[in-house]
Amino acid sequence: MVKLIEVQTQNKYTGIGSGFTLREVYINPEHVVCLREDRAAKKHLHEGRMPADLDSRQEFTKIHLNRGQNGIDITVVGNPTTVENQLKNTKQLLRG
Repeated sequence: MVKLIEVQTQNKYTGIGSGFTLREVYINPEHVVCLREDRAAKKHLHEGRMPADLDSRQEFTKIHLNRGQNGIDITVVGNPTTVENQLKNTKQLLRG
């Protein structure tokens, strides 16, 4: 499992709210289907809707996770290359 910082909307039902919050999330790298830059999150950062403690140069990655018949997309802090390296640098447990 890899610990990342997820960007979460404060009001996901209406799409309207005061902005976004950050929280820790643990991801199983075996369930990651793809990584891509999240430009919308970058736009929200420049609009001042993201938490104030984020640097204005921060980048974001959208991760698509496999959930069987469907998937889920989450946005995390960091550019795709950095997130990819974090996902690759996990310790493998011996299966026996």
